[in-house]
This record gives sequence, C-alpha cells and structure tokens, in this order.
Amino acid sequence: MAEPGVAEPGVAEPVAVRLLTRQGCHLCVIAEETLTRVAGEAGAPVELVDVDADPELQAEYGDRVLVVLLDGREHSYFSVDVPRLRRDLGATP
Repeated sequence: MAEPGVAEPGVAEPVAVRLLTRQGCHLCVIAEETLTRVAGEAGAPVELVDVDADPELQAEYGDRVLVVLLDGREHSYFSVDVPRLRRDLGATP
C-alpha cells in the first residue's frame, strides 16, 4: 500500500477536471452537463470555477469563457470537445 498522497506504482493519478464558467452563461450550463457526463465515464469529478470570483482568472480567461482545464492545462474553450475529452480521460462511450 502506498503512503498517503503517493500513487501506487502502475496506478494513474486522477485527472483534475475544471470548468471555468460564469453566472448567466447558457453555454456554460450545457458544457457543465456534457462535461459531467463525459468525465463521469472516466470516474473524474468536475470542479466548477466562476471566473468572476477570481481577478486573475477573469483577466486570463474572462473573454473566452467557457474553458475546460485538465490538470490545470487548457483543453478546450467555448465548447466541450467530447471525442478529444474522452480520449484524454481514457473514457469509453
């Protein structure tokens, strides 16, 4: 058994999936539903982050919301690229 916080050898770390969103964004609502479903296929929880609650995020992503981040890296924006997301999460439909 591995120490707490240390992955077992041969066991992949879970992917951190974040959706950068804002209030009143109808595309964000659709993306949240899609992302939750697809990430759920891979057992990955989705964290919703309101860009307007963080000045740094708002400055960087505010004009491109919605944004999907995997492990802190930009994966897609304005929509969820479902085939690519499935591939990158190792999920199967």
